[in-house]
Amino acid sequence: MPISGVVQPDILVVDEELRLRKFDGNYDFAFDWYQDPETVKLVDGVDQPYDREKLDRMYRYLNEHGELYFIEIKDGDTYRPIGDVTFWQEDMPIVVGEKNLRGKKIGRRVVGALIKRAKELHYPQIFVDEIYHYNIGSQKCFESAGFVAYETTDKGKRYRKILSE
Repeated sequence: MPISGVVQPDILVVDEELRLRKFDGNYDFAFDWYQDPETVKLVDGVDQPYDREKLDRMYRYLNEHGELYFIEIKDGDTYRPIGDVTFWQEDMPIVVGEKNLRGKKIGRRVVGALIKRAKELHYPQIFVDEIYHYNIGSQKCFESAGFVAYETTDKGKRYRKILSE
């Protein structure tokens, strides 16, 4: 659950090209991301596209449990959303919704910014609840950021990163 009394920033700067923008309840643009069976399989383990109701439930749940952000990339003088990420100590679900931008280390850069946020919040460790066995890109992303698999599940593995000893 979000930490009581901690204010979620409106913008978290990742680097000169990427930022995280606090969820504002507007997400019509994200619907297309969750229509893609490959994307949904990476997220949910099934290739059933979302309907509006399921997308509403997902964003409501994520916003209630953590700091929900849209990943935005600089496009000229503006930023445009390309994915989403939710951050709380127990999990860090991330989706690069624009498929042509996957494999470009965007996830790794976002995870790095959220590790910094976790340290600012004095978390001793952070977790990723589950990454599916076949989601090699996500495994590599988190492992490159220092996360270590600590438990095997039926569908994948749980990861943890120790931030302080």
